[in-house]
Amino acid sequence: MSQINEVTREDWILSTFPEWGTWLNEEIEATQVEKNSFTMWWLGCTGIWLKTHEDTNILCDLWCGTGKRTHGNGKMKNGHQMQRMSGVQNLQPNLRTQPFVIDPFAIRGVDALVVTHIHSDHLDINTAAAVLQNSAEDVPFIGPKEVVETWIRWGVPKERCIVVKPGDEVQVKSVKITALEAFDRTALVTAPEGETLADKLPQDMDEIAVNYLFETSGGSVYHAGDSHYANQFARHGNEHKIDVCLGAFGENPRGITDKVTSIDMLRMAESLNTKVVIPVHYDIWSNFAADPKEILALWKMKKDRLQYKFKPFIWQVGGKFTYPNDKDHLEFNFDRGFHDVFTTSPDLPFPSFL
Repeated sequence: MSQINEVTREDWILSTFPEWGTWLNEEIEATQVEKNSFTMWWLGCTGIWLKTHEDTNILCDLWCGTGKRTHGNGKMKNGHQMQRMSGVQNLQPNLRTQPFVIDPFAIRGVDALVVTHIHSDHLDINTAAAVLQNSAEDVPFIGPKEVVETWIRWGVPKERCIVVKPGDEVQVKSVKITALEAFDRTALVTAPEGETLADKLPQDMDEIAVNYLFETSGGSVYHAGDSHYANQFARHGNEHKIDVCLGAFGENPRGITDKVTSIDMLRMAESLNTKVVIPVHYDIWSNFAADPKEILALWKMKKDRLQYKFKPFIWQVGGKFTYPNDKDHLEFNFDRGFHDVFTTSPDLPFPSFL
């Protein structure tokens, strides 16, 4: 038994984080996906793990970092995209509100790391290091030009990286990955500290952000990264068969437009001709927190009049979603356990004790 005078801060950190330990790593490894289906796990923010019947494993946008950890001088970092967007000066109170549900350094069997765009809550050095250390030498790192250049600066071998732009296709075992246009206007106002954007032409979105379509033998997933609502979603819906779409939902603070609101989540789903729309990202930042049941309530109000052909699915971080098994479910709940009650005799003084 430990003694309190032997416990250190380092002991506490190593024994506590990640909060779920390897529970989810083990669950993902043990899961056998049925034929004509696919399974996803939500890893927080827009991070997902996609697993197919053929045991192809795609890791997308896993972020293992934190938000603010100190008040510091109370001022925002000069050149931050939110400062560029609205001219704010005071510190953004973006605290991480979600525990770490997966241990990146216990990840095994991943077949590709895929990242949507340049922002650090999607493009993560810890994830890159873990995949590089634990995966086979032919496992690719897939992303737009600026994402790949960041990986290379971090030390990922150039030959492991695949640069994609809209229209490009990459086959990873049984999954076809198609890069599509992103609509992330916040990414367009992201630039190195000290660089000014006023009176300049905008950056080339295709070099800093893309959306992805993952096509599996059991259905397809459209990952919209941090895209805002755009009319072009309808073109993507015309040109591709989309079964499930993920969108970055959140409640935008006054003077800021960074997340897709509830009504535009429904517009996105309708435009993409999807069967299921799943909000993500609302879980992670304290100052963009939102209630996804607002999407469900609006869907119920509008579905009959507008003849919606899709359903929302309200997920929980660390939870599993299998398509098509879960396509008609509106909300996720974790396994409540205790399925084997009274399969052995309880240890009670007498039967009516409880």
